Amino acid sequence: MVQLRSRLVSADNTGARELEVITVLGGYKKHYGRIGDVVRAVVKVAIPHAGVKKSEIHHVVIVRQRKETRRADGTYIRFDDNACVLIDPKSKDPKGTRIFGPVARELKARGFTKLISLAPEVL
Repeated sequence: MVQLRSRLVSADNTGARELEVITVLGGYKKHYGRIGDVVRAVVKVAIPHAGVKKSEIHHVVIVRQRKETRRADGTYIRFDDNACVLIDPKSKDPKGTRIFGPVARELKARGFTKLISLAPEVL
């Protein structure tokens, strides 16, 4: 469960290292984001001379979360961290060219096929 002011680790090579959630998109009563949800986040820590800078606001998709997620077959999946990938809001394509770490299989059903193809491991 990712909510307002949650800190996310960036799982791509855009230059952002840590982001803070400022809005969970998807309706005015939506308070929590889960795997595959798009949220708006501000860059809190960035590496110097990169594509993104500190205090910039971007749309990101959640690719990993600590809270376990139940799947249709009855199994649960959880990760060690809350991680996200910066995306273009209109095309849903990632802004970076590489994805680090595993991502959840649920992203494919949400339409993030380009992100799935860049990931080294899909769980």
